[in-house]
Amino acid sequence: MLTINPIRTGMYAAIIAATLSSPTFAEEEANTTAVDTAAQTEEELQDMSDPLAIFTQAGFGFSDKGINIKYGATYATGKENTAGMQLVEIKGIGGEAVGWSGNNGRDNSIDSIRYRDFQVSFDNGRGRMIDLDYNFDTDSGSGSYNFIQALPKFGPVQLFPLAGLGVSIANNYQYATPEELQTGESDVRDGISVPGVFGAVGMYSVIKATDKLWFNYNPIWMSTIGGSDKYVDYGFAGKGDILLHEAAMSYQINPRLNVRYFANWNEHVDYVDGDHRIEFNYQF
Repeated sequence: MLTINPIRTGMYAAIIAATLSSPTFAEEEANTTAVDTAAQTEEELQDMSDPLAIFTQAGFGFSDKGINIKYGATYATGKENTAGMQLVEIKGIGGEAVGWSGNNGRDNSIDSIRYRDFQVSFDNGRGRMIDLDYNFDTDSGSGSYNFIQALPKFGPVQLFPLAGLGVSIANNYQYATPEELQTGESDVRDGISVPGVFGAVGMYSVIKATDKLWFNYNPIWMSTIGGSDKYVDYGFAGKGDILLHEAAMSYQINPRLNVRYFANWNEHVDYVDGDHRIEFNYQF
């Protein structure tokens, strides 16, 4: 769920991009058996506004860091009333050519790659997600295991609380306080290392304005819980914790195709200076 190089320049984009991309699972009320994608008919198309919908999909979009592409495929879990999906995303392609971020670090190479494995039980509306992510710009990444629970709808609003645990990884990690980074006194650990572990709690929310228009607000609070002393004390933008925000507005063009606008920011980065992207998603 989280891309982290905790006390290194450029960490904000890595954390935000990896943390707050909404997962997709199947809607509890609309499904009683696992999805058979090969036999899916028009009537069996999933509700693309549901954060728990599982379906085979492809996505393409533009962000301030470059082009993003993704592909997700459903699979049989072997468990009754449970569906699964694997999703791969590649982000930041051609950032120098098509991106508009004011960050001088934009380039045309891939910024990051992310793999997620989802499973959801239709019996209780609970899902789990394995999330692996690596950011090539910051040479850092993470692996995490997360749970999400669908709550009953309240009018046009539905909430999906989540919680997870993860481990940070980094190449040539700088063990240093923010002050030491400024003075160049950081202790660099050569090769791949594991600075520490973290926890995250938050929620996804859906507000349905109409059948075709919906909004999302997804706050996530992250905190270091173990590892090196400097990671625990300064792991997130010079602090031991951080509050992340994501907002999205989506429009369903037809039952198979939607367009979505996302914005990601945090307590240290204003909305205007955060990450912004527009993406198109197609359900097969």
